[in-house]
Amino acid sequence: MEKIIKTQNYKLNMKGFNANIEKESLENKNFRKVLYTGKHSQLVLMSLKPKEDIGTEIHPDNDQFFRVEKGQGRCLIDGNAYELSDGSAITVPAGAEHNVINTSETEDLKLYTIYSPAHHQDGVVRATKAEAEADGPEFDGKTTEQKTRKKC
Repeated sequence: MEKIIKTQNYKLNMKGFNANIEKESLENKNFRKVLYTGKHSQLVLMSLKPKEDIGTEIHPDNDQFFRVEKGQGRCLIDGNAYELSDGSAITVPAGAEHNVINTSETEDLKLYTIYSPAHHQDGVVRATKAEAEADGPEFDGKTTEQKTRKKC
């Protein structure tokens, strides 16, 4: 039985997200692809080309989890270095300076990340790092589920 919640004259039929995340990660060729945005978290695929990095960043209000599906890399968190390979998981606390670097000369680094709370606009796909760096506004408060709302 489906649970239907009525809020502010909208009917919201929550679907959630269900996929083979390993398959999705391995097939992703985009630098960044937002798969799902919830009220308190966001699921994003990433693919880093050989020797590419995400760029040093600090998210004052976002914890961030990374899971490597394929490849070799390094994660720097406030000066601490962690080697990454298939199956590695890293959590970056809010406020920590961090970077993820693909250390391979030949293979892409395939991973997914979970931001908590959401950080990017829902549904955003950026094929390259250059596109991502030129990205527009951050998270606008709209979740994946809000896109499916129907007026009552």
